[in-house]
Amino acid sequence: MTDQIFAHIDEEECRRFQASVELAGRKWNAAILLAGARGARRFSEYQSLVDGISARLLSARMKELESEGLIERSVEPTTPVSISYTLTVPGKQLISLLHPLVSWSRARQSDAHSQ
Repeated sequence: MTDQIFAHIDEEECRRFQASVELAGRKWNAAILLAGARGARRFSEYQSLVDGISARLLSARMKELESEGLIERSVEPTTPVSISYTLTVPGKQLISLLHPLVSWSRARQSDAHSQ
């Protein structure tokens, strides 16, 4: 039965899927998206919610997530300039898709500790 479910997936779809999994699974990206889902808007809020990441790496990852269309950067021309970040619709969709994976990993970890 499983073979029938996946029979229609061609190589191009497989490559797109792999690229998406690698983007979501890249170190810090899921934590950054989760921080946005938890309400972070300013860079400093992201940095305090993503424990252990350097400012330089956070900046690089946020630029990557922005270029991928998962977060949106807004600049308000105030003095000083105010920059905020929000999850886009695709970013929110990705977070919702990660929930089952989090549940699976939690159950897997519980199983490993009970053995």
